Amino acid sequence: MPARMPTRLPARRFAATAAATVLAAGPAALAGAGPAHATEDHGRASAVVLRTGLDVSLLNKSVNVPLTVSLNDVQAPRSAEKTALTAKLDGVDGGQPFTVLDAEVARSSAKVSAKKAEGSVNLAHAKVHVPGLPLLSLIEIEQVSAKAVCAAGEKPVATANPLGAVTVLGKKTTVTAGGPTEVKVPGVGEVRLDVASTRTTSRTAAATALQLKVSINPLKLNVAEVGGTVTLAEATCETPAAPAPASADPVEPATEVKPQGAPADEANLAETGASSATPYVAAGAVALLAAGGRAVVLARRKRG
Repeated sequence: MPARMPTRLPARRFAATAAATVLAAGPAALAGAGPAHATEDHGRASAVVLRTGLDVSLLNKSVNVPLTVSLNDVQAPRSAEKTALTAKLDGVDGGQPFTVLDAEVARSSAKVSAKKAEGSVNLAHAKVHVPGLPLLSLIEIEQVSAKAVCAAGEKPVATANPLGAVTVLGKKTTVTAGGPTEVKVPGVGEVRLDVASTRTTSRTAAATALQLKVSINPLKLNVAEVGGTVTLAEATCETPAAPAPASADPVEPATEVKPQGAPADEANLAETGASSATPYVAAGAVALLAAGGRAVVLARRKRG
């Protein structure tokens, strides 16, 4: 018994030390084992080729009919390329459809990703009509475009460009981005144009190529008085939100617990069913055999 005590104590102490180390490392290992969840907001984007907000009054305003229509009005992620828009109103043109917009190019696109949101519009060779003016266009344009870009980590950007000639109520008009342009046609009406309007904040952008404030009363007959707004080529965006960090305090991976001072060739002892205390048990057995041998020799000498 005295020879085996030193062999068991180191084994027990090592086992207790290893168990305590594993328990201490356990929470850290669990903290790093699960998947990291982070919500992502890809931002927002929209684009529209044409939008009307008009009030049509018939028969000395005895009948009011709203004209609220839009063409290629998309929200990300979408695009559209319809080039014509028709509508019909009771009491106008005998209830027959009439053309609101006719264009060679009318393209809108809205895109979003984790890093950028973008809306864009391109309108070319277009004519816009309102009720009461079947033979005269409200406005004719060669080309207008609008674009809004919101990229993560960058300042949002909005651009709007009316390119080429603009004709309002049959009159060629020079428009500038410095302020509104007013066009008055006797016996027909008047139109106020706001050109290349852009707005930006820390996370949003909006661009409108043309916005018209319309007041039409042909020959003041009060047959078809039209008032309201018409928007051409508008794009908006909102910057994607930055992804939330997976963990505020990153946890270092748990290190493997190894016996201290054990020879490298003892690592595979567990595979054969032996324990790390086997060498000590073997040494104790050899000592017992040696002691037993000496006792036998002494006993023989006494007998002799």
